[in-house]
Amino acid sequence: MVDPLDATFAALADPTRRAILARLAQGEATVMELARPFSMSQPAISKHIKVLERAGLVARSRAAQTRPCRLLPAGLAQAARWLGTYEQFWAGSFDRLDALLLTLHPKEVP
Repeated sequence: MVDPLDATFAALADPTRRAILARLAQGEATVMELARPFSMSQPAISKHIKVLERAGLVARSRAAQTRPCRLLPAGLAQAARWLGTYEQFWAGSFDRLDALLLTLHPKEVP
């Protein structure tokens, strides 16, 4: 069993998959529509979509003879929560950098 967070970050590691997610953030699209901007075959795009599906980031439905894909934001929300735990660390780092820069180049007081 793969950890969902690991699957999400593995899926996000590929620029093609990130581009597919960006396109799906604008609305549903078929595999053909998703493949159009890339110089790769439809089966290759389908493989990327399967990775995104396994990570819980994309779902496919059936509408007549097409299988439109749509974004599932809940998987991204979990990754955002995990990254958010480090926000305090980064904020503290920037505060320490500001303090250091002030000691190196104090502001002139009028």
